Amino acid sequence: MTVTATSLTRAAGSAALLAGLIFIGVQIGHPHLDATSVGTTEVVVRSSLKVLMAALALAGITGMYLSRIRRNGILGLVGYLLLSTGYLLILSTSFVAGYVLPSVATSDPSYVDDVLAVFTGDAVTGDIGAMATVFQLQSLCYLAGGLVFGIALFRARVLARWPAALLAAGGVVSVALSVLPDAFYRLLAFPNGIAMIGLGWSLWSTARRGVMTQPATASVR
Repeated sequence: MTVTATSLTRAAGSAALLAGLIFIGVQIGHPHLDATSVGTTEVVVRSSLKVLMAALALAGITGMYLSRIRRNGILGLVGYLLLSTGYLLILSTSFVAGYVLPSVATSDPSYVDDVLAVFTGDAVTGDIGAMATVFQLQSLCYLAGGLVFGIALFRARVLARWPAALLAAGGVVSVALSVLPDAFYRLLAFPNGIAMIGLGWSLWSTARRGVMTQPATASVR
């Protein structure tokens, strides 16, 4: 099997599309997180899917940026670095939630409750150390990265513009929803998830059109 730029671009588009679907699906009917529920099979499975989603999203946005580096410009680079950092931190915190906190819940449930409260935007009563800083950095990079990267993709006019605009607007919507209760906080996934689906499909389609036009271009030459 020959690996080409086109096949890598299509793979990145598929990864972004799957990431968006998982991001939305994993939030539907999500149970409330606390020291009791964090160790259940359902929550562990959902956390594992979030880890997968973040990894797929990283591959997807990397393909979006690398496919048109010059047209994305400096703004695209800044947005890509911010958003990729946000997804890396989401991957890390989701791994902690799925595989570390369940083992701590029996010995120190109050600590686990406080860590999960940071995830869901609830009040924290104790000291959770560096986890608070990590989550603040995650939120900042994810929201600012989505805004900047979305604007860069919109200006580049390579991928579909509506999901790029939705990705940028998703950061603003997320700021408003983040101060609401957990049930509303879960809605954060929807605008960004839909944006990733649209951008992934657009990236895949762009690569496919490139393959279809190559023979004609060669014959003209």
